[in-house]
Amino acid sequence: MRVLSWHRHGAWSTAFVHGAHDHLVPVVPDRGPDGLGRARTYRWPDSVAEVSPQRLATEPVDVVVLQRPRDLELADAWLGGRRVGRDVPAVYVEHDCPRGNVPHTRHPLADRTDVPIVYVTHFNQLMWDSGRAPSTVIEHGVVDPGPLWNGELRRAAVVVNDPVRRGRLVGTDLLPAFAAVAPLDVFGMNTGLLSGVDGRGPATHDLPQAAMHAELARRGVYVHPFRWTSLGLALLEAMHLGMPVVAVATTEVVEAVPAGAGVRSTRLDTLTGAVRRFLADPDEAAAAGRAAREAALARYGLPRFLDAWDRLLKEVTR
Repeated sequence: MRVLSWHRHGAWSTAFVHGAHDHLVPVVPDRGPDGLGRARTYRWPDSVAEVSPQRLATEPVDVVVLQRPRDLELADAWLGGRRVGRDVPAVYVEHDCPRGNVPHTRHPLADRTDVPIVYVTHFNQLMWDSGRAPSTVIEHGVVDPGPLWNGELRRAAVVVNDPVRRGRLVGTDLLPAFAAVAPLDVFGMNTGLLSGVDGRGPATHDLPQAAMHAELARRGVYVHPFRWTSLGLALLEAMHLGMPVVAVATTEVVEAVPAGAGVRSTRLDTLTGAVRRFLADPDEAAAAGRAAREAALARYGLPRFLDAWDRLLKEVTR
């Protein structure tokens, strides 16, 4: 198929474009949010082509993958009079947890029946009010980086983008507690701002995905401090690497991290104690890392993800 989808979330898109389809990714002159084009820090196959809004007016498109309400507006404006859900089949991928009055948060597509909502976790499907819209869940898939973990550095690692702007949402305020029990490395975009908050802070790194994986694998333990997020793909990538994980037990984490793969808790003292213990006991850390990798491959492996998407795309375009 020829699939139109925006580059919204680099890690999710990287898994999605590894399928057997041809992908059209919008690009605008300033490579802003309406058209980022191909990823620069992820490895994408040659089946992904950048396409301008002008070219989309006459470009054959079999299905549209929407990821925010704005995408729906752009598709209707750019597809040369073809309407999404009527003339061109579409699905809407919901990456995020609801915000605000969570038990009653209604999804933006809740009043439509022509565009199914695809949630990336069962927690998200449970928490959003989908209204009349048909919905399903296709859990994340991860391009396997391989069992690279060696834990040669007795340091803890966190991956989070924009930690200062996102603050408590991603657990930025919890980082000092982890840094108090172990040297801490924070990877991700705009992490350098952390040291600017009070003149101090953890070591920060903004690296391309492959380089980040190699550096993560040298750290002794992976920490997932997020309070309210769908399910950080970096957590699943760390599990694929074979890292023991220590995670705040909220949202989908309780499903993604099974017993034996690490420690998940809502108690900060339990989490910091687990970091200290894994760094002090390499054998326990290695055993947890093996369990984490096994669980991640079984539930979040790329073949299962792509197969589920193939089935759904065939269904909506039938």
